[in-house]
Amino acid sequence: MPPKASKKDGEPAERPILGRFSSHLKIGIVGLPNVGKSTFFNIVTKLSIPAENFPFCTIEPNEARVHVPDERFDYLCQLFKPKSEVAAYLEINDIAGLVRGASAGEGLGNAFLSHIRAVDGIFHVLRAFEDTEITHIDDTVDPVRDLETITQELRLKDIEFVQAKIDDLEKAMKRSNDKQLKIDHELCQRIMTHLQDGKDLRLGEWKAAEIEILNTFQLLTAKPVVYLVNMSEKDYLRKKNKFLPKIHAWVKEHGGETIIPFSCAFEQKLVDMPEDEAAGKYRQEGKTYVVQDGDIIFFKFNVSGGGKK
Repeated sequence: MPPKASKKDGEPAERPILGRFSSHLKIGIVGLPNVGKSTFFNIVTKLSIPAENFPFCTIEPNEARVHVPDERFDYLCQLFKPKSEVAAYLEINDIAGLVRGASAGEGLGNAFLSHIRAVDGIFHVLRAFEDTEITHIDDTVDPVRDLETITQELRLKDIEFVQAKIDDLEKAMKRSNDKQLKIDHELCQRIMTHLQDGKDLRLGEWKAAEIEILNTFQLLTAKPVVYLVNMSEKDYLRKKNKFLPKIHAWVKEHGGETIIPFSCAFEQKLVDMPEDEAAGKYRQEGKTYVVQDGDIIFFKFNVSGGGKK
């Protein structure tokens, strides 16, 4: 066998990936009320679900499948000409807004949190725009406060679930000497300590055997997250926003996952335009410009006639 490649000095250890692996994944759109979740869902899926200016406009989650284009898949189909072609798709769920106290049932929180448990990953939408005509459930716009609210509610719900699991395991251990019960119990205690320390489970260090057990729990803070920062059209086009540095600092401190700034208002304008007008003003086929700053990804537009969405 060839020798194992040694890690470079200072290279960060790769975190284990929790969850299932499939070409058909389910993503939940999560955030406070009135941050742009339903509008984002409509833009991505090209549907027209209600997106109103009041909390809990969405009650039951809206679902849609979005085709995932892949030139490699098209090439292989052309090459081998299979009898059936099943392309990958992303199932997107627009989940109702969470509020402070959701883990204790506030704002129909228990139902909404159960919807999050059913998905494989999370699009966490943050409001980074000010608009007096669009109310904020906390009256003022503060994306970092909103981040703290959502992550704490997810963590509290996981603590509730894990505590119930520990209680069930302790009862079962009194009736049985099954070694697996003890293994599960020890893992649940580690999970509980991790959560009570204010840490999300996807950011912990878990062994392969532990990950197999963790995946059966479908815990909310174990799910991978992409942060979608919804800015005003003006801020998005000039790539400046007063909230973005604070959001970036918070995310770096809490796992350093991907941040994608975007603008629902701008994207909606493109969707509502006739295709030829949008293509002439904002898109140029074959060219995509991506500007990266750490883990912040901007999709750059040239309003005067270049740049592809």
